[in-house]
Amino acid sequence: MEQKIAIVTGASSGIGLATAGKLSQNGYKVYSLSRSGKSEGSVSGMSCNVTSEEQVESAFKAVFEKEGRIDLLVNNAGFGISGAVEFTELSQAKKQFDVNFFGCFVCCKAVCKYMRKNGGGKIINISSMAAPLSIPFQAFYSASKSAVNSLTLALANELRPFNISVCAFMPGDVKTAFTSQREKQEKGSEIYGETIKKSLEQMEKDEQNGMSPEKIADAVCLLAKRKHPKPLSTTGINYKCFAVLSKILPMSAVNRIVGIIYS
Repeated sequence: MEQKIAIVTGASSGIGLATAGKLSQNGYKVYSLSRSGKSEGSVSGMSCNVTSEEQVESAFKAVFEKEGRIDLLVNNAGFGISGAVEFTELSQAKKQFDVNFFGCFVCCKAVCKYMRKNGGGKIINISSMAAPLSIPFQAFYSASKSAVNSLTLALANELRPFNISVCAFMPGDVKTAFTSQREKQEKGSEIYGETIKKSLEQMEKDEQNGMSPEKIADAVCLLAKRKHPKPLSTTGINYKCFAVLSKILPMSAVNRIVGIIYS
């Protein structure tokens, strides 16, 4: 049986690094795309900034020309910003979407033709529980992940006739360097008082007490193996409960609960 080929973006650390390693252990030949282009063990690193469509197209073409196929794409590249909406610069909000949403989009766009040539494939977009549960003072991160979910659902229907499945995985709190790398904006504290600071402190506490990236990698690998994965899913009993409650409770109640926790 021909070895399957996987591409994982944002794989230099955290969830991406763990996922690339786990896929490699499960028989995939893995190429990791990151700005550093760093290779790890059996995972081949390639330098690629997902905000550059030219770099993305070049990287995917190089993998296909070398391997003759691309079976799996895991869109993991992303980062977070925080701060009050009214004090967020437009340039900051655009940067958040450029990486989290448009980076995901251009990778999906680039891989489609190669998966059709394979006769099928799978795309797994890493979203977040911050998509269905929009977090105050992290509005643009939540919005970018909500956009990833919407893209995923539409693309799943578009690509179904070509035997290409598309799904989004929504992790909850995960202990990675994502926390320390978040771009914080505390402008407006003279108006909001300690609310912005306390909201971020609560989020950071939850993240640093969260799941390991290896647990998320395990869940992503299970999705990769499933013939018909759920379009949107998460892992961990708490987050599965949150996902269900967000669907069955009135949105006003759900949003109020999130507000009590984080604002």
